[in-house]
Amino acid sequence: MSLTIGVDVGGTKIAAGLVNEEGEVLRTEVIQTPAQEVDATAGAIATLVAKLREGEEVSAVGIGAAGFCDAARTSVVYAPNLAWRNEPLASKITEATELPTVVENDANAAAWGEFRFGAARDAKNAIVITLGTGIGGGIIVDDRLVRGYQGFAGEVGHMQVKAGGRRCGCGNRGCWERYGSGTALVHEAREIATVAPASALRLLEMADGNPQQITGQMVTAAAKEGDPVALDVVETIAEWVGRGLADLCAILDPEMIVLAGGVASAGELLRAPVQKSFEKNLTARLYRQPAQITLAELGVPAGLIGAADLARQSG
Repeated sequence: MSLTIGVDVGGTKIAAGLVNEEGEVLRTEVIQTPAQEVDATAGAIATLVAKLREGEEVSAVGIGAAGFCDAARTSVVYAPNLAWRNEPLASKITEATELPTVVENDANAAAWGEFRFGAARDAKNAIVITLGTGIGGGIIVDDRLVRGYQGFAGEVGHMQVKAGGRRCGCGNRGCWERYGSGTALVHEAREIATVAPASALRLLEMADGNPQQITGQMVTAAAKEGDPVALDVVETIAEWVGRGLADLCAILDPEMIVLAGGVASAGELLRAPVQKSFEKNLTARLYRQPAQITLAELGVPAGLIGAADLARQSG
């Protein structure tokens, strides 16, 4: 049995797992990310790898990193929430562990996990969208992960969907993730609770009367209870998500779209209005079969499962 180790490096924690060739996670280890200490982060990853490989025949390590990774899959060029700048992460981990190492963008790794072992496993062409603090994406075309010339492909959250719109952390305005992400969900809910508090009584009750304490989890919970304001907020976000997906389909023509990430925990309350918006905005909609939109299956481990499989395939 071929075993590899997948590592998912985020801004707050590093999760690693021992993964077999069927995508099953056999063991996991988690540690806090020393986000502003470059060498300490690499050391933490190496420590997790050492723990997981004890007594096992491990062939490679795959790392999903929250940042821009180079085309050779060896370095993190830039990571917004970590101190990595042109960081040769693969060589550091290989030196520490004597295992071949692949570095991939975390959203790409999660998309590959869903494609190989999750909701998109029966598709040849798929888009996996991660709806969290921002919007991440991974694109599969003819069974291959699309990485682009520099390795930066898939940054779909920074498509500009509204000219002169809300400012984005990337430096532009009107990016898709400013309207269709978990951050946008919270923005909408807090705005309603501030300007029309009488209509947002349930959300304010959950937030102890303070609109600025409303969280995405509260909105999702209230929507599942049937709260009309929370449902309206979810549908507003779904409208933007569907529009963006329609634009992507005009370019990529996938057979399946997978919704992942924290916002997707709203389940069918999100998926159904996203599908409706998507079909309404899809080009040539009267003459084509719309892509199936479904919810992710693997959950949080998708990133490390995908990273582990990418490492296996690189060998």
